[in-house]
Amino acid sequence: MTTLYRGGFVYTPIDPFANAMVVDDATGTIAWIGGDDAAAGHVDAVDEVVELDGALVTPAFVDAHAHTSQTGATLRGVDLASTRSVVEALSRIEGAARTGQGRPVYAPGWDQGRWAEGRPHTGAELDRASYGGVVYSPRVDGHSAVVSSALAAASGARDLPGWEGEGLVTRDAHHAAREAFNGAVTPAQRQADIALALQSAAAAGIGLVQENGGRTLSGTDDFAEVLATGERGDGPQTIGYWAQLVSDEAEARDVATLHGARGLAGDLNIDGSIGSRTAHLRADYADAPGHTGNAYLTVEQVRDHVAACSLAGLQAGFHVIGDAGVDTAIEGFEAAARLVGAATVLRGRHRLEHLEMVSREGVERLVRLGVAASVQPAFDAAWGGTHGMYAARLGPDRVHGDAPMNPFASMLAAGMTVALGSDSPVTPFAPWEAVRACVNHHDESQRVSARSAFLAHTRGGWRVAGFDDRGYLDLGLPATFAVWEVGDLVVQAPDDRIQTWSTDPRSGTPGLPDLSPGTPAPVCRRTVVRGRTVFDAGTL
Repeated sequence: MTTLYRGGFVYTPIDPFANAMVVDDATGTIAWIGGDDAAAGHVDAVDEVVELDGALVTPAFVDAHAHTSQTGATLRGVDLASTRSVVEALSRIEGAARTGQGRPVYAPGWDQGRWAEGRPHTGAELDRASYGGVVYSPRVDGHSAVVSSALAAASGARDLPGWEGEGLVTRDAHHAAREAFNGAVTPAQRQADIALALQSAAAAGIGLVQENGGRTLSGTDDFAEVLATGERGDGPQTIGYWAQLVSDEAEARDVATLHGARGLAGDLNIDGSIGSRTAHLRADYADAPGHTGNAYLTVEQVRDHVAACSLAGLQAGFHVIGDAGVDTAIEGFEAAARLVGAATVLRGRHRLEHLEMVSREGVERLVRLGVAASVQPAFDAAWGGTHGMYAARLGPDRVHGDAPMNPFASMLAAGMTVALGSDSPVTPFAPWEAVRACVNHHDESQRVSARSAFLAHTRGGWRVAGFDDRGYLDLGLPATFAVWEVGDLVVQAPDDRIQTWSTDPRSGTPGLPDLSPGTPAPVCRRTVVRGRTVFDAGTL
Protein backbone atom coordinates (compact mmCIF):
# COMPACT_ATOMS: atom_id res chain seq x y z
CA MET A 1 0.00 0.00 0.00
CA THR A 2 1.07 3.55 -0.74
CA THR A 3 -0.79 6.66 0.33
CA LEU A 4 -0.63 10.17 -1.14
CA TYR A 5 -1.47 13.07 1.14
CA ARG A 6 -2.09 16.26 -0.85
CA GLY A 7 -3.63 19.71 -0.67
CA GLY A 8 -2.14 20.82 2.65
CA PHE A 9 1.14 22.04 4.11
CA VAL A 10 3.99 19.64 4.87
CA TYR A 11 6.50 20.84 7.45
CA THR A 12 9.81 19.49 6.17
CA PRO A 13 13.40 20.77 5.95
CA ILE A 14 13.77 19.64 2.35
CA ASP A 15 11.07 21.88 0.84
CA PRO A 16 9.58 24.87 2.70
CA PHE A 17 6.71 25.03 0.19
CA ALA A 18 5.76 21.34 0.16
CA ASN A 19 2.05 20.53 -0.04
CA ALA A 20 2.04 16.77 -0.49
CA MET A 21 3.71 13.55 0.67
CA VAL A 22 3.69 9.88 -0.34
CA VAL A 23 3.96 7.20 2.34
CA ASP A 24 5.04 3.63 1.59
CA ASP A 25 2.89 1.79 4.09
CA ALA A 26 4.70 -1.52 3.55
CA THR A 27 8.07 -0.17 4.69
CA GLY A 28 6.59 2.51 6.94
CA THR A 29 8.72 5.20 5.33
CA ILE A 30 8.32 8.44 3.39
CA ALA A 31 8.67 7.87 -0.36
CA TRP A 32 8.20 11.38 -1.75
CA ILE A 33 7.63 15.00 -0.67
CA GLY A 34 6.79 17.89 -2.97
CA GLY A 35 4.21 20.31 -4.32
CA ASP A 36 0.63 19.70 -5.38
CA ASP A 37 1.43 20.09 -9.07
CA ALA A 38 3.98 17.29 -8.94
CA ALA A 39 1.67 15.25 -6.71
CA ALA A 40 -0.75 14.88 -9.62
CA GLY A 41 1.77 12.57 -11.24
CA HIS A 42 1.55 10.16 -8.29
CA VAL A 43 -2.23 9.78 -8.21
CA ASP A 44 -2.39 6.77 -10.54
CA ALA A 45 0.58 5.06 -8.87
CA VAL A 46 -0.67 5.05 -5.28
CA ASP A 47 -3.32 2.94 -3.58
CA GLU A 48 -5.00 5.74 -1.64
CA VAL A 49 -5.27 9.51 -1.91
CA VAL A 50 -5.98 11.56 1.22
CA GLU A 51 -7.21 15.10 0.67
CA LEU A 52 -5.75 17.31 3.38
CA ASP A 53 -8.03 20.30 2.70
CA GLY A 54 -5.45 22.77 3.99
CA ALA A 55 -4.35 20.68 6.99
CA LEU A 56 -0.79 20.86 8.30
CA VAL A 57 1.40 17.74 8.30
CA THR A 58 4.23 17.77 10.84
CA PRO A 59 6.54 15.21 12.39
CA ALA A 60 4.79 13.60 15.33
CA PHE A 61 5.70 15.07 18.69
CA VAL A 62 7.93 13.39 21.24
CA ASP A 63 6.97 13.52 24.90
CA ALA A 64 10.36 13.33 26.61
CA HIS A 65 9.06 12.68 30.12
CA ALA A 66 5.94 10.75 31.04
CA HIS A 67 4.55 8.22 33.49
CA THR A 68 2.33 6.10 31.31
CA SER A 69 0.33 3.89 33.65
CA GLN A 70 -0.19 6.75 36.09
CA THR A 71 -1.53 8.81 33.20
CA GLY A 72 -4.03 6.09 32.37
CA ALA A 73 -5.00 5.73 36.02
CA THR A 74 -5.57 9.49 36.18
CA LEU A 75 -7.78 9.42 33.10
CA ARG A 76 -10.02 6.77 34.67
CA GLY A 77 -9.60 7.92 38.29
CA VAL A 78 -10.74 10.87 40.37
CA ASP A 79 -8.76 13.72 38.83
CA LEU A 80 -8.72 16.59 41.31
CA ALA A 81 -6.90 19.05 39.03
CA SER A 82 -10.02 21.12 38.36
CA THR A 83 -11.30 21.19 41.95
CA ARG A 84 -11.34 24.49 43.81
CA SER A 85 -11.87 23.40 47.40
CA VAL A 86 -11.27 20.56 49.81
CA VAL A 87 -15.04 20.11 50.00
CA GLU A 88 -15.34 19.61 46.25
CA ALA A 89 -12.40 17.19 46.22
CA LEU A 90 -13.84 15.09 49.03
CA SER A 91 -17.21 14.99 47.30
CA ARG A 92 -15.59 13.51 44.18
CA ILE A 93 -13.66 10.97 46.26
CA GLU A 94 -16.83 9.93 48.09
CA GLY A 95 -18.62 9.45 44.78
CA ALA A 96 -15.81 7.24 43.52
CA ALA A 97 -15.80 5.23 46.74
CA ARG A 98 -19.55 4.61 46.42
CA THR A 99 -19.26 3.60 42.77
CA GLY A 100 -16.20 1.43 43.40
CA GLN A 101 -17.86 -0.44 46.27
CA GLY A 102 -14.71 -0.80 48.33
CA ARG A 103 -12.09 -0.76 45.59
CA PRO A 104 -9.01 1.46 46.18
CA VAL A 105 -9.47 5.07 45.07
CA TYR A 106 -6.79 6.95 43.10
CA ALA A 107 -7.33 10.72 43.43
CA PRO A 108 -4.40 12.72 41.98
CA GLY A 109 -3.85 16.26 40.80
CA TRP A 110 -4.70 18.45 43.79
CA ASP A 111 -2.97 21.73 44.53
CA GLN A 112 -3.76 23.43 47.83
CA GLY A 113 -2.85 26.76 46.23
CA ARG A 114 -6.01 26.49 44.13
CA TRP A 115 -8.24 25.43 47.01
CA ALA A 116 -10.33 27.93 48.93
CA GLU A 117 -9.14 26.50 52.24
CA GLY A 118 -5.47 26.96 51.27
CA ARG A 119 -4.53 23.58 52.76
CA PRO A 120 -4.39 19.93 51.71
CA HIS A 121 -7.13 17.53 52.68
CA THR A 122 -6.27 15.18 55.56
CA GLY A 123 -6.12 11.45 56.07
CA ALA A 124 -9.09 11.62 58.43
CA GLU A 125 -11.13 13.40 55.76
CA LEU A 126 -10.21 10.70 53.25
CA ASP A 127 -11.28 8.05 55.76
CA ARG A 128 -14.72 9.63 56.08
CA ALA A 129 -15.12 10.19 52.33
CA SER A 130 -14.12 6.60 51.48
CA TYR A 131 -15.93 4.93 54.40
CA GLY A 132 -12.62 3.70 55.75
CA GLY A 133 -11.25 2.59 52.38
CA VAL A 134 -7.86 2.77 50.70
CA VAL A 135 -7.21 6.16 49.10
CA TYR A 136 -3.98 7.40 47.52
CA SER A 137 -4.16 11.10 46.63
CA PRO A 138 -0.88 12.47 45.24
CA ARG A 139 -0.30 16.19 44.84
CA VAL A 140 -0.17 17.50 41.27
CA ASP A 141 3.64 17.32 41.18
CA GLY A 142 3.74 13.72 42.43
CA HIS A 143 6.26 14.45 45.21
CA SER A 144 3.86 14.34 48.13
CA ALA A 145 0.48 12.80 48.80
CA VAL A 146 -2.30 12.44 51.32
CA VAL A 147 -3.22 8.85 52.17
CA SER A 148 -6.06 7.27 54.07
CA SER A 149 -5.47 5.48 57.36
CA ALA A 150 -5.95 2.09 55.68
CA LEU A 151 -3.16 2.79 53.18
CA ALA A 152 -0.92 4.28 55.85
CA ALA A 153 -1.28 1.10 57.88
CA ALA A 154 -0.76 -1.24 54.93
CA SER A 155 2.40 0.56 53.80
CA GLY A 156 3.94 1.29 57.19
CA ALA A 157 4.21 4.93 56.18
CA ARG A 158 3.75 6.26 59.71
CA ASP A 159 7.07 4.74 60.78
CA LEU A 160 9.14 6.14 57.91
CA PRO A 161 10.91 9.45 57.23
CA GLY A 162 8.51 11.80 55.48
CA TRP A 163 5.42 11.09 57.58
CA GLU A 164 4.28 14.68 58.06
CA GLY A 165 1.16 13.95 60.08
CA GLU A 166 -2.54 14.05 59.19
CA GLY A 167 -1.98 11.65 56.31
CA LEU A 168 0.52 13.85 54.44
CA VAL A 169 3.53 11.90 53.17
CA THR A 170 6.80 12.84 51.46
CA ARG A 171 10.15 11.06 50.97
CA ASP A 172 10.32 7.41 52.12
CA ALA A 173 6.81 7.44 53.56
CA HIS A 174 5.44 8.59 50.21
CA HIS A 175 7.43 5.98 48.29
CA ALA A 176 6.15 3.22 50.56
CA ALA A 177 2.53 4.34 50.24
CA ARG A 178 2.77 4.61 46.45
CA GLU A 179 4.45 1.22 46.16
CA ALA A 180 1.78 -0.41 48.34
CA PHE A 181 -1.02 1.18 46.32
CA ASN A 182 0.53 0.20 42.97
CA GLY A 183 0.98 -3.35 44.25
CA ALA A 184 -2.78 -3.72 44.52
CA VAL A 185 -3.34 -2.89 40.83
CA THR A 186 -4.16 -6.04 38.85
CA PRO A 187 -2.19 -6.87 35.66
CA ALA A 188 -5.34 -6.42 33.59
CA GLN A 189 -6.02 -2.98 35.04
CA ARG A 190 -2.40 -1.96 34.54
CA GLN A 191 -2.52 -3.02 30.89
CA ALA A 192 -5.75 -1.10 30.40
CA ASP A 193 -4.26 2.03 32.01
CA ILE A 194 -1.19 1.88 29.77
CA ALA A 195 -3.27 1.38 26.64
CA LEU A 196 -5.57 4.26 27.59
CA ALA A 197 -2.62 6.59 28.18
CA LEU A 198 -0.95 5.77 24.88
CA GLN A 199 -4.24 6.22 23.05
CA SER A 200 -4.46 9.66 24.63
CA ALA A 201 -0.91 10.43 23.49
CA ALA A 202 -1.69 9.34 19.93
CA ALA A 203 -4.78 11.57 19.89
CA ALA A 204 -2.51 14.47 20.87
CA GLY A 205 -0.22 13.88 17.87
CA ILE A 206 2.55 12.18 19.86
CA GLY A 207 4.55 9.44 18.16
CA LEU A 208 7.10 8.63 20.87
CA VAL A 209 6.65 8.54 24.64
CA GLN A 210 9.70 8.35 26.89
CA GLU A 211 8.70 6.42 29.99
CA ASN A 212 10.26 7.26 33.35
CA GLY A 213 10.02 4.22 35.58
CA GLY A 214 11.54 2.79 38.72
CA ARG A 215 10.83 0.46 41.60
CA THR A 216 9.04 3.05 43.73
CA LEU A 217 7.55 4.87 40.73
CA SER A 218 5.73 2.10 38.91
CA GLY A 219 7.51 -1.24 39.26
CA THR A 220 9.28 -3.73 37.02
CA ASP A 221 6.16 -5.32 35.48
CA ASP A 222 4.65 -1.92 34.73
CA PHE A 223 7.83 -0.72 33.00
CA ALA A 224 8.04 -3.87 30.89
CA GLU A 225 4.40 -3.55 29.87
CA VAL A 226 4.90 0.06 28.72
CA LEU A 227 7.85 -0.95 26.53
CA ALA A 228 6.02 -3.98 25.11
CA THR A 229 2.92 -1.94 24.31
CA GLY A 230 5.04 0.59 22.42
CA GLU A 231 6.33 -2.19 20.17
CA ARG A 232 2.90 -3.51 19.19
CA GLY A 233 2.55 -0.96 16.42
CA ASP A 234 -0.96 0.21 17.27
CA GLY A 235 0.10 3.34 19.18
CA PRO A 236 3.06 5.59 19.88
CA GLN A 237 6.49 4.07 20.23
CA THR A 238 7.96 3.94 23.72
CA ILE A 239 11.46 3.94 25.13
CA GLY A 240 12.22 3.75 28.81
CA TYR A 241 14.55 5.13 31.46
CA TRP A 242 14.89 3.21 34.71
CA ALA A 243 15.63 5.10 37.93
CA GLN A 244 18.17 2.98 39.79
CA LEU A 245 21.44 4.17 41.24
CA VAL A 246 24.54 2.14 40.32
CA SER A 247 28.20 2.42 41.24
CA ASP A 248 30.14 0.33 38.72
CA GLU A 249 30.15 -0.48 35.02
CA ALA A 250 29.05 -4.12 35.29
CA GLU A 251 26.15 -3.27 37.56
CA ALA A 252 25.00 -0.55 35.15
CA ARG A 253 24.95 -2.98 32.22
CA ASP A 254 23.16 -5.67 34.23
CA VAL A 255 20.43 -3.34 35.49
CA ALA A 256 19.78 -1.78 32.07
CA THR A 257 19.68 -5.19 30.38
CA LEU A 258 17.34 -6.61 33.01
CA HIS A 259 14.80 -3.86 32.47
CA GLY A 260 15.33 -3.19 28.75
CA ALA A 261 16.10 0.42 29.62
CA ARG A 262 17.73 2.89 27.26
CA GLY A 263 19.47 4.42 30.26
CA LEU A 264 19.57 4.61 34.03
CA ALA A 265 18.04 8.03 34.23
CA GLY A 266 14.67 9.75 34.40
CA ASP A 267 13.24 10.23 37.87
CA LEU A 268 16.35 9.19 39.75
CA ASN A 269 15.82 11.98 42.21
CA ILE A 270 18.49 14.35 43.39
CA ASP A 271 15.70 16.35 45.03
CA GLY A 272 11.93 16.81 44.89
CA SER A 273 9.59 19.57 43.70
CA ILE A 274 8.99 23.20 44.52
CA GLY A 275 5.25 22.77 45.04
CA SER A 276 5.80 20.12 47.72
CA ARG A 277 8.75 22.10 49.14
CA THR A 278 11.02 19.12 48.57
CA ALA A 279 13.23 20.66 45.85
CA HIS A 280 16.66 21.31 47.40
CA LEU A 281 17.37 25.06 47.65
CA ARG A 282 20.44 27.07 48.61
CA ALA A 283 18.28 29.41 50.70
CA ASP A 284 15.09 28.88 52.70
CA TYR A 285 11.70 28.65 51.10
CA ALA A 286 10.07 32.08 51.28
CA ASP A 287 6.89 30.58 52.72
CA ALA A 288 8.66 28.07 55.03
CA PRO A 289 11.53 29.76 56.89
CA GLY A 290 14.19 27.33 58.06
CA HIS A 291 13.35 24.78 55.38
CA THR A 292 15.50 24.24 52.27
CA GLY A 293 13.93 21.07 50.91
CA ASN A 294 15.35 17.58 50.57
CA ALA A 295 18.67 16.30 49.24
CA TYR A 296 18.28 12.67 48.17
CA LEU A 297 21.71 12.12 46.57
CA THR A 298 25.25 13.29 47.25
CA VAL A 299 27.86 14.56 44.80
CA GLU A 300 29.73 11.28 45.25
CA GLN A 301 26.67 9.20 44.38
CA VAL A 302 26.04 11.29 41.27
CA ARG A 303 29.73 10.97 40.31
CA ASP A 304 29.81 7.19 40.66
CA HIS A 305 26.52 6.71 38.79
CA VAL A 306 27.57 8.92 35.87
CA ALA A 307 31.01 7.28 35.69
CA ALA A 308 29.53 3.76 35.73
CA CYS A 309 26.96 4.55 33.02
CA SER A 310 29.55 6.36 30.90
CA LEU A 311 31.87 3.35 30.95
CA ALA A 312 28.94 1.04 30.17
CA GLY A 313 27.87 3.16 27.19
CA LEU A 314 24.54 4.03 28.78
CA GLN A 315 22.74 7.30 29.34
CA ALA A 316 22.77 8.47 32.94
CA GLY A 317 20.45 11.10 34.27
CA PHE A 318 18.61 12.53 37.21
CA HIS A 319 15.54 14.46 38.25
CA VAL A 320 16.69 17.83 39.58
CA ILE A 321 14.83 21.09 40.21
CA GLY A 322 16.20 23.26 43.05
CA ASP A 323 19.36 25.37 42.70
CA ALA A 324 21.20 23.42 45.42
CA GLY A 325 20.14 20.20 43.70
CA VAL A 326 21.50 21.53 40.42
CA ASP A 327 24.80 22.28 42.19
CA THR A 328 24.96 18.63 43.24
CA ALA A 329 24.26 17.48 39.68
CA ILE A 330 26.89 19.71 38.07
CA GLU A 331 29.55 18.92 40.64
CA GLY A 332 28.79 15.21 40.26
CA PHE A 333 29.08 15.28 36.47
CA GLU A 334 32.35 17.22 36.66
CA ALA A 335 33.72 14.79 39.25
CA ALA A 336 32.80 11.88 36.97
CA ALA A 337 34.67 13.58 34.11
CA ARG A 338 37.77 13.82 36.29
CA LEU A 339 37.39 10.15 37.22
CA VAL A 340 36.85 8.55 33.79
CA GLY A 341 37.71 11.40 31.40
CA ALA A 342 35.61 14.17 29.90
CA ALA A 343 35.49 12.43 26.50
CA THR A 344 33.96 9.32 28.07
CA VAL A 345 31.28 11.38 29.80
CA LEU A 346 30.58 13.31 26.60
CA ARG A 347 29.99 10.08 24.66
CA GLY A 348 27.30 9.11 27.18
CA ARG A 349 24.98 11.91 26.04
CA HIS A 350 23.55 12.12 29.56
CA ARG A 351 20.44 14.05 30.50
CA LEU A 352 18.75 15.92 33.30
CA GLU A 353 15.00 16.08 33.88
CA HIS A 354 13.27 19.41 34.68
CA LEU A 355 16.40 21.49 35.47
CA GLU A 356 14.23 24.42 36.56
CA MET A 357 16.66 26.48 38.66
CA VAL A 358 19.91 26.53 36.70
CA SER A 359 22.03 29.62 36.09
CA ARG A 360 23.59 30.57 32.74
CA GLU A 361 26.97 29.58 34.13
CA GLY A 362 25.51 26.24 35.21
CA VAL A 363 24.09 25.66 31.73
CA GLU A 364 27.49 26.32 30.19
CA ARG A 365 29.19 23.85 32.54
CA LEU A 366 26.66 21.17 31.61
CA VAL A 367 27.02 21.88 27.89
CA ARG A 368 30.76 21.31 28.12
CA LEU A 369 30.00 17.75 29.23
CA GLY A 370 27.26 17.18 26.64
CA VAL A 371 24.41 17.01 29.16
CA ALA A 372 20.95 17.53 27.65
CA ALA A 373 17.82 18.91 29.31
CA SER A 374 14.35 17.36 29.29
CA VAL A 375 12.05 20.21 30.34
CA GLN A 376 8.34 20.87 30.86
CA PRO A 377 7.19 24.30 29.59
CA ALA A 378 3.71 23.72 31.00
CA PHE A 379 5.23 24.16 34.45
CA ASP A 380 6.01 27.80 33.70
CA ALA A 381 2.57 28.28 32.17
CA ALA A 382 0.91 26.85 35.29
CA TRP A 383 3.14 28.14 38.08
CA GLY A 384 5.26 30.99 36.72
CA GLY A 385 4.67 34.72 36.88
CA THR A 386 4.61 37.32 39.62
CA HIS A 387 1.65 35.77 41.44
CA GLY A 388 2.26 32.11 40.65
CA MET A 389 3.27 29.20 42.84
CA TYR A 390 6.98 29.70 42.14
CA ALA A 391 6.84 33.26 43.46
CA ALA A 392 4.90 32.14 46.53
CA ARG A 393 7.37 29.39 47.38
CA LEU A 394 10.61 31.16 46.41
CA GLY A 395 9.88 34.88 46.52
CA PRO A 396 9.73 37.10 43.42
CA ASP A 397 13.43 38.03 43.55
CA ARG A 398 14.54 34.44 43.03
CA VAL A 399 11.96 33.80 40.32
CA HIS A 400 12.89 36.88 38.28
CA GLY A 401 16.53 37.35 39.29
CA ASP A 402 19.82 36.60 37.56
CA ALA A 403 18.93 32.93 37.30
CA PRO A 404 15.30 32.86 36.08
CA MET A 405 13.10 29.80 36.39
CA ASN A 406 12.96 27.39 33.45
CA PRO A 407 15.56 29.26 31.36
CA PHE A 408 14.75 27.76 27.96
CA ALA A 409 16.27 30.61 25.93
CA SER A 410 19.52 30.45 27.92
CA MET A 411 19.72 26.71 27.36
CA LEU A 412 19.20 26.94 23.62
CA ALA A 413 21.55 29.92 23.26
CA ALA A 414 24.32 27.94 24.97
CA GLY A 415 23.93 25.05 22.53
CA MET A 416 22.28 22.65 24.97
CA THR A 417 20.17 19.86 23.50
CA VAL A 418 16.65 20.52 24.81
CA ALA A 419 13.61 18.26 24.63
CA LEU A 420 10.08 19.05 25.76
CA GLY A 421 7.71 16.84 27.69
CA SER A 422 4.64 16.93 29.89
CA ASP A 423 5.58 14.84 32.95
CA SER A 424 2.08 13.44 32.44
CA PRO A 425 -0.03 13.09 34.51
CA VAL A 426 1.44 16.20 36.21
CA THR A 427 0.36 18.11 33.10
CA PRO A 428 -1.60 16.52 30.23
CA PHE A 429 -0.39 15.43 26.81
CA ALA A 430 -0.74 18.78 25.02
CA PRO A 431 2.33 19.40 22.84
CA TRP A 432 1.14 22.57 21.12
CA GLU A 433 0.46 24.08 24.54
CA ALA A 434 4.06 23.30 25.49
CA VAL A 435 5.24 25.16 22.39
CA ARG A 436 2.89 28.02 23.27
CA ALA A 437 4.34 28.16 26.80
CA CYS A 438 7.85 28.58 25.34
CA VAL A 439 6.73 31.36 23.02
CA ASN A 440 4.89 33.14 25.84
CA HIS A 441 7.21 32.38 28.77
CA HIS A 442 6.41 34.49 31.84
CA ASP A 443 9.98 35.80 31.77
CA GLU A 444 10.38 37.69 28.48
CA SER A 445 14.13 37.06 28.45
CA GLN A 446 13.46 33.31 28.26
CA ARG A 447 10.98 33.34 25.38
CA VAL A 448 11.99 31.41 22.27
CA SER A 449 10.61 31.23 18.76
CA ALA A 450 7.82 28.82 17.94
CA ARG A 451 10.16 27.09 15.50
CA SER A 452 12.83 26.50 18.16
CA ALA A 453 10.27 25.16 20.60
CA PHE A 454 8.65 22.98 17.93
CA LEU A 455 12.01 21.49 16.98
CA ALA A 456 12.75 20.79 20.65
CA HIS A 457 9.43 18.92 20.91
CA THR A 458 10.07 16.83 17.80
CA ARG A 459 13.67 16.39 16.69
CA GLY A 460 15.01 17.42 20.11
CA GLY A 461 13.05 14.63 21.75
CA TRP A 462 14.78 12.06 19.59
CA ARG A 463 18.18 13.67 20.02
CA VAL A 464 17.97 13.69 23.80
CA ALA A 465 17.43 9.92 23.57
CA GLY A 466 20.50 9.53 21.36
CA PHE A 467 18.86 9.43 17.90
CA ASP A 468 20.05 12.13 15.51
CA ASP A 469 18.18 11.00 12.39
CA ARG A 470 14.60 11.11 13.61
CA GLY A 471 11.94 13.70 14.35
CA TYR A 472 11.66 15.31 10.92
CA LEU A 473 10.09 14.45 7.57
CA ASP A 474 12.52 13.41 4.84
CA LEU A 475 12.78 10.75 2.16
CA GLY A 476 13.46 7.28 3.49
CA LEU A 477 12.79 8.20 7.12
CA PRO A 478 10.04 6.56 9.17
CA ALA A 479 6.62 7.93 8.31
CA THR A 480 5.83 9.13 11.82
CA PHE A 481 3.72 12.26 11.53
CA ALA A 482 0.54 14.02 12.58
CA VAL A 483 -2.09 15.86 10.55
CA TRP A 484 -3.51 19.03 12.10
CA GLU A 485 -6.52 21.22 11.52
CA VAL A 486 -5.08 24.72 11.79
CA GLY A 487 -5.85 28.36 11.22
CA ASP A 488 -3.30 30.75 9.80
CA LEU A 489 0.33 29.65 9.64
CA VAL A 490 2.70 32.30 10.93
CA VAL A 491 6.27 32.77 12.13
CA GLN A 492 6.54 33.71 15.81
CA ALA A 493 9.86 34.86 17.26
CA PRO A 494 10.76 37.07 20.24
CA ASP A 495 12.95 39.26 18.00
CA ASP A 496 10.85 41.46 15.70
CA ARG A 497 13.65 41.64 13.14
CA ILE A 498 13.76 37.85 12.84
CA GLN A 499 10.00 37.66 12.64
CA THR A 500 9.81 40.29 9.88
CA TRP A 501 12.40 38.51 7.72
CA SER A 502 11.02 35.04 8.39
CA THR A 503 7.59 35.97 7.07
CA ASP A 504 9.13 37.06 3.77
CA PRO A 505 8.70 34.23 1.20
CA ARG A 506 12.36 34.66 0.19
CA SER A 507 13.48 33.35 3.58
CA GLY A 508 11.95 29.95 2.93
CA THR A 509 10.84 29.69 6.55
CA PRO A 510 7.80 27.40 6.86
CA GLY A 511 5.01 28.69 9.07
CA LEU A 512 3.52 27.13 12.17
CA PRO A 513 0.12 27.66 13.82
CA ASP A 514 -0.47 30.97 15.59
CA LEU A 515 0.11 30.30 19.28
CA SER A 516 -0.62 33.76 20.64
CA PRO A 517 -2.45 33.75 24.00
CA GLY A 518 -6.12 32.95 23.54
CA THR A 519 -5.85 31.43 20.06
CA PRO A 520 -7.24 27.90 19.68
CA ALA A 521 -4.70 25.09 19.56
CA PRO A 522 -4.43 22.93 16.44
CA VAL A 523 -6.67 19.86 16.44
CA CYS A 524 -5.17 16.47 15.61
CA ARG A 525 -6.95 14.74 12.75
CA ARG A 526 -4.62 11.76 12.29
CA THR A 527 -1.44 10.34 13.81
CA VAL A 528 0.72 7.88 11.89
CA VAL A 529 3.62 5.96 13.44
CA ARG A 530 6.03 4.12 11.14
CA GLY A 531 3.42 4.11 8.38
CA ARG A 532 0.55 2.81 10.52
CA THR A 533 -2.38 5.00 11.49
CA VAL A 534 -2.64 4.93 15.29
CA PHE A 535 -5.23 7.67 15.66
CA ASP A 536 -7.84 8.93 13.20
CA ALA A 537 -10.52 11.49 14.04
CA GLY A 538 -12.45 10.41 10.94
CA THR A 539 -12.40 13.86 9.33
CA LEU A 540 -9.93 13.33 6.47
